[in-house]
Amino acid sequence: MPKETAVYTHGHHESVLRSHRWRTAANSAAYLIDELRPGLAVLDVGCGPGTITADLAALVAPGRVTGVDTTDEILSQAAAVAAERSLENVEFTTADVHALDFPDDSFDVVHAHQVLQHVGDPVQALREMRRVCRPGGIVAARDSDFAAMTWYPEAPGLDDWLDLYRRVARANGGEPDAGRRLLSWARRAGFTDITPTAANWCFATPESRVWWSGLWADRTVGSVYAKIAVEGGRASTEELAEIAAAWREWGTRDDAWFMVPHGEVLCRA
Repeated sequence: MPKETAVYTHGHHESVLRSHRWRTAANSAAYLIDELRPGLAVLDVGCGPGTITADLAALVAPGRVTGVDTTDEILSQAAAVAAERSLENVEFTTADVHALDFPDDSFDVVHAHQVLQHVGDPVQALREMRRVCRPGGIVAARDSDFAAMTWYPEAPGLDDWLDLYRRVARANGGEPDAGRRLLSWARRAGFTDITPTAANWCFATPESRVWWSGLWADRTVGSVYAKIAVEGGRASTEELAEIAAAWREWGTRDDAWFMVPHGEVLCRA
């Protein structure tokens, strides 16, 4: 089986986890919720700190949820979230989505949120997700689309951020504009019964735009992404500092508005 070749662009810096811990089934997997019911077995691929995973576990209890990610470090945080919520129907283990260590037909639902944009072979990842999904089950994937992100007011520094991020992500082996490609990837993976949809996050209240701009400012100068950008010769530390300052300035505007669009697919196995 192929193995992961891409480098995870964000890493697990606090500014990244600040965003990931905000995610819930309601704000990040609403397109899947109607497919869930008690007793289902669910695999959550790329579970990160486990907030969505825990929500899924609550929705399918007494069914089991398995969360997988690439490092024990992040899985320990996910396990802590499950423990805080007194969930006993969830477990966590490391895995590579290109070669999942589960038998065929192991799960009723296989879910991946913001994963396929970061992997080296998203079609192979979807094939593996399909392999471990039982006939009649659901493979669900949702990914943002960076090129389609939009904001107001105009801010040249944010234009620089978007250009740089997309270049760094592609140099790492990923596809930052994954949202628009999910339907195509699912078809290439062999699915024929696919429901494609789209949804977005919007950051426009005083609290949400300060939060969003702050985490991206911090991520731009302090995360693995920043290190890769500099070491790869795609930006200097001074340029990253300028982009971070542009994020913070944008976040102070009373009329600031930012939309993050997502593509979604529900694929019947």
